[in-house]
Amino acid sequence: MSNLEIAPAEVACGAAQVAADTPAVEILRPREVPLGGPRAMPVHRTLPQRQRSLIGAWCFVDHYGPVTGDAARMDVPPHPHTGLQTVSWLFSGEVEHRDSAGVHAMVRPGELNLMTAGAGICHSEVAVGGSVLHGAQLWVALPDSARNTARDFAHYRPEPVSIPGARASVFLGELAGSRSPVTTFTPLLGAQLDLEPRAELELGIDPAFEHGVLCDDGDVALDGVRLSVADLGFLGTGHSVLRLSNAGGRPARVLVLGGAPFCEELVMWWNFVGRSHDEIVGYRRQWQDPHNDSDDRFGAVRGYQGSVARLPAPPMPTTRLVPRPLPHQKERT
Repeated sequence: MSNLEIAPAEVACGAAQVAADTPAVEILRPREVPLGGPRAMPVHRTLPQRQRSLIGAWCFVDHYGPVTGDAARMDVPPHPHTGLQTVSWLFSGEVEHRDSAGVHAMVRPGELNLMTAGAGICHSEVAVGGSVLHGAQLWVALPDSARNTARDFAHYRPEPVSIPGARASVFLGELAGSRSPVTTFTPLLGAQLDLEPRAELELGIDPAFEHGVLCDDGDVALDGVRLSVADLGFLGTGHSVLRLSNAGGRPARVLVLGGAPFCEELVMWWNFVGRSHDEIVGYRRQWQDPHNDSDDRFGAVRGYQGSVARLPAPPMPTTRLVPRPLPHQKERT
């Protein structure tokens, strides 16, 4: 999914410095962003934000729906990405994906669609079928060693596993004895948990990971701290147990995202992840003027039938994009 903001803010990504008195659970509240044109679909974005820009290598979290009618007619023309992977995860609806690696795939509920941009890719996304559209769009930053890798695409439908009080669908990494076969470039976890009414869970997790819990539905609490819909609860490293509860009398649903702390400076602007202002400027120039793109960085999407052939990039900000220092760098200054 594209970031369709017409004036996207600079996001200098880095692990946040945690104060000694910070509570164990940090709540990241979403902001509403319109996705697409005059019939914009409201999207709730929790990453990135000033409070925190990364959870492991997860660098972008959008939650949307459930929406119906005109609002569910998502049609995102071909748009570019660099230096990241997109993770599409639906709860309901269906989205048609086309990309410049030649992939044509349908995104359906409970199925992972993982697109690797690497050095550059472009893709389109169109909701089909006229049903209720509801899901999450997530991005993963690629480490320097892999950010110029080739375009790629992976599809995986995890088999849900039963655990006391819930079902888990693990689409990346490992949780509750279930492991995804999908390869990632940094250690990651991605899973959907469907909690039974009045359920209380204690799940073993990797204490070397940071974790986020995105609340999709239900009266959910993380370590006793209540999450509203679209809130993202954050746990830093050092936790070996994930405690979740559903206080309601109906089922609840969350996404659990985790990963080893990402210790590289990033600059993220619009749909690009890079390492410097000049890189971002170069990516934008190549996308805006494909005839001068001698590297064919982004390629072309075949078969998209929308009215706009390519989504234009917004103007660059008037200030220079500067990465945020990482915590260990701050301590030395």
